[in-house]
Order: sequence, then structure tokens, then C-alpha cells
Amino acid sequence: MNTLPAAAAADRDFRQYICHVCGLIYDEARGDADSGLAAGTRFEDIPDDWACPICGVGKADFEPYVPEPVAARTSRRQVTALPRARGASRSSEGVLIVGAGRAGWAVAQALREADAQLPITVLSACSGDVYDKPMISVAVARGLAPEAMVRESAAQAAARLQVRLRCGTQAVAIEPRARRLRTSRGTLRYSQLVLAHGAESVLPAVLSTSQVWRINDLAAYQKLRAALHGPPQQLAIVGAGLVGCELANDLALAGHAITLLDTQPLPLAAQLPAAAGQRLLQAWQGLPIGFIGGAQVSAMKPGGTRRWQLQLADGRTVDVDQVIGATGLRAPTRLARSAGLAFDAAAGGIGVDADTGATSVAGVYALGDCVAINGRASRYIEPIARQARGVAAAILGRPAPVPATAPTEPVLRVKTSALPITVTGGAAPGTGAGSWQTRQDDADTLDLQRLGAEGRVVARLVARRPGAGP
Repeated sequence: MNTLPAAAAADRDFRQYICHVCGLIYDEARGDADSGLAAGTRFEDIPDDWACPICGVGKADFEPYVPEPVAARTSRRQVTALPRARGASRSSEGVLIVGAGRAGWAVAQALREADAQLPITVLSACSGDVYDKPMISVAVARGLAPEAMVRESAAQAAARLQVRLRCGTQAVAIEPRARRLRTSRGTLRYSQLVLAHGAESVLPAVLSTSQVWRINDLAAYQKLRAALHGPPQQLAIVGAGLVGCELANDLALAGHAITLLDTQPLPLAAQLPAAAGQRLLQAWQGLPIGFIGGAQVSAMKPGGTRRWQLQLADGRTVDVDQVIGATGLRAPTRLARSAGLAFDAAAGGIGVDADTGATSVAGVYALGDCVAINGRASRYIEPIARQARGVAAAILGRPAPVPATAPTEPVLRVKTSALPITVTGGAAPGTGAGSWQTRQDDADTLDLQRLGAEGRVVARLVARRPGAGP
């Protein structure tokens, strides 16, 4: 890899490149230390197998980025706005988007790029600020203060996209025949409704929602970090899936002692083959992380030496200061029930059309963490941009520009800094034909592949120790 000496770099203008999937901006002047790219690394010198640290796509999904003033962007949109398709309706109510996470803002962006005049309202129960959610579970490793994780305030995003913004407002019920949404601050009318309200953490019945941290957004994470300020604490994380493992790794780097519990015998057992979970446990040996597999929490009570005591079904107890729940996600059902939307109980999401995001009720669309497509939840960053374009095209009465669903499985990136893991082609051990085979297994790297029925490689897993070669 070629990087410029400091003197030479100062004589050349550094450029920026934006990921068209998640919006991450690669700045040549800053590089990407987490990927081993030093400051001054030119984009063309980045290895071809480098992946976006947010959504996992490759270099081909980046394009040159030149920031523009708001006035210039507004003028350009008004000049280049596409004509309205024949038959597409416009009403004063316009499009109402419920949720100001990545999915909600992505739909607002796609709609505004296609129509500079369409009335759009974004409703959010929280602040609605724009941030990269995957960074929550790796903030300590990347030296990010919680308050520094906001990329753009909700007000700035609303001004940039020329949308109406209603923050601190809860959506209560949908009245689809009247095309109205009842909220905690009055009733709003809409011509088209987009649900992008995400998913909520699901806890076992023995864990109280008022006593257990559920880290599914930046606001909750900021409160957790505030509660952890001061001397290191003893933490229990219930659930050793993707989020649980990443949080355990990251909070251990801050000096906290972690007890990670899961009903499965190994971490990440639902997503990865056993060899990967075993390798991760080995990588954690230098961190204050203790894993208890096959653990069923039977009760949570006030503790003696610590604030809380978790009682396990086998009689063991775990005394901790804080308890974090990471036992899965499920889309809220209240709005779906109020409108009579088809809901996939097994996948835990609103059933939608794969290409348009249309629900079972006319005029209502959904995307992101709250949906299920073809019987599967869609809770990855990478598909959101395609889903947003599909929803926008359907609302405006145009054919989808590209399929809204990915032709292949989204890339899974386990951002545990002790042992980053990347899986392409589908992660779950039980999906597809064939089994995992070892390509490389040494002190630095675990490289596995899964073969399909015809002997073709259908998935690959690479777990590489930080600092090891490519």
C-alpha cells in the first residue's frame, strides 16, 4: 500500500469519497485507522478487499464526494427534479414518515431527490439526530464520545431536505381508511404513510424492562455511558449474539468486568459456526470478559455485594452493578395492529413487498428494522438504501430503479476489535446446503468456506487477529 509522506501530502489536495449505501465518507487526509489505512492514504491505493466499516460494502460502492452548500443543493434539486408520473397523486398532506433513524431519513432523501416539491413530514419519538447506529457497540474502541457520534442534527437534516419535522412525538394508531395517524400530539393526515420506526429489544420475562439496559439507539447508549462514568463496574450482558458480543468487547476495553451469558454453548452460535465462537473466546483471554454458555437466567433480584444478582437455572449466581439485555429484536406491533397490517410473527416484522415496501394495506409502506421480507427480518444497514429507493418509486408511481432487495446475503461484520469477523454469502450455520470447511486455521487467521450442493463456494468467513497480514 502506498501512502504519501507528510511533505508530499501537504502539496496535494486530499479528496473524499462517499459510500452510496450508508453515507460514510472516507477522507484521504484522515484515512481509516481501524482498517489499517494511515492518514494520507489515497483512495486508489486502498486494497480491493477493503470494506466500508459501517455497512461492509466494497470500494466499488464509493464515489467521489464534494460537499455543497445547502443553497446549492436546494437549487440543484429544483432544477433537476424529475417530472411527476402520470396518475401519481399529490395532496396537501403529502408523505408522513414515522421514524427518524437511518431508514426514515433514507426515504426522505430518496423522495426529495426525485421530487423537490413533495410535502414530507418526519415524525420521531426521539431527537431524530442522524448518527451511525453500528458505531454504538464500538465507540470505546474507536475513541468516540457519545455526544460526538451525531453526524447531523435532526434540524439540520430537515433543513437540508426541506421536510417538516416533529420530534418527541409518539405514533399511537393508524386510521387507514381516513388516512390519518393519531399521535401523542394530535392527529396528522397523510396521502402516503411510511413506517420506519425500527425494532425494539425483546427481554425474557424474568428481566424487568425498567431495570435492564437495552441499547438500541444513541439516547439509551448515552445514558448507559453516563451510568458507567467513574470507576470500573461489574456488568452482565444477557445474550451473546452480534450486539452482545460487540458491547462486551467494547465495554471491556473501558475497563469494566463483563460476564456474558447465553443459552447457547458458544458466543454467536446462532450466526456463526462453532469454530468462530471458539476463536473469539480465545481472543478475549486478554480482556476482562467471562463467558457462561448454556445459561438460563431464572431470576433477577437486588444483590448483596453488588446492585443486582442474577440467578441461573443451574443454581449459580452472578452479582453485578448493571445488567444489559441483548436477547434479540422485534418490531413493535401496536401500529401494525391498529391498521390491520400483515405481521410476520416468526420473523418479528411487518410483512412487505420485496421491491416496493408496500404493506398489506394501501397507502402504507415500511422498511428497515421493522419489516420482514419473504419470511425473514431485514436488520442490516446495507439493504436500507435500496429499500428506500423502492419505497420512494412506489409512492411517486414510478417503477423501482433497481430491485429493492439485495441479490445476495448482506455482508455480516462482527466488529469485535479483539477479533474482527467478516462473513459473506450468508452467516447462519443452518442456512443453505453444505457445511463449513477450513481453508486456514493458524494463530493469526481463521478462514472458512461453505460449499453448496454443486460444490460451489456459497459463503466465506474470515476472522483475523488485528495487526495480522491481509
